[in-house]
Amino acid sequence: MDVRRAVLDAAIEIIATDGPDQVSMREVARRAGVSHQAPYHHFTDRAGIFAAISEEGFRVFTAEFRSALDGASDSLTDCLSAYVRFALAHKGHFKVMFRSDICGVTTHEATREAADAAYLALLDLAALAGNAPAGVDAVVLPVWLWSQAHGLATLLVDGPLAAKLPPELQIETLVDEVARFAAERLSAPQQATKP
Repeated sequence: MDVRRAVLDAAIEIIATDGPDQVSMREVARRAGVSHQAPYHHFTDRAGIFAAISEEGFRVFTAEFRSALDGASDSLTDCLSAYVRFALAHKGHFKVMFRSDICGVTTHEATREAADAAYLALLDLAALAGNAPAGVDAVVLPVWLWSQAHGLATLLVDGPLAAKLPPELQIETLVDEVARFAAERLSAPQQATKP
C-alpha cells in the first residue's frame, strides 16, 4: 500500500465533502485505513498535507490548462471552460489551492514552484489569444480570465449556484455558455461612448 497516496486521497476526500477545516491527522489516518501515526511519516502536520495537495493540484491544473491552450479552437472560451472543469473535477484540490492561509505557497518551495508554473500557463494565454482587444497587455487578459473562471468555479463548488439552476440545465452546458458569452464580450468591438 502506498501510504502517502492513501493519506493524500483521504484528505482530498474530506476537503471535497466537508471542507479543509475538518482535516485532522487522526481523521485522515482513519479514512486512509492506516495507523494514526502513519501520516506523520510522510507529513509533519496538516500544513504539510495541505501543501502537498496544493502542489499536486497546481501541477494537474497546469497540465490540463496547457492542454486546453494547445488544442484550443477559441483560446478564451476553451481555457475558461478548462479552468472551471478542473475545479469541478478536483474539488478537494481547488478548495485548498487558493486559500493563502493553508495552501503552502509561502512555506513549501515545491508548492510555490507549482503555483508559479500555473500562473505562467495563465500568462501564456495572452500570447495565444488573437481575439484580445487592442491595448490589453500580457497581464490584464489572463487576470481577467482567472477572475471570471475562478468566480464561476467558486459559485459552483462552494456557492449556491448549482442549487439555483433549472433542472434541465446541465452544469457542463452552463460552463460552456458562460465561457462563450465572456469571450464574445471581450472580443466585441468597443462601443463608442456617447457624450
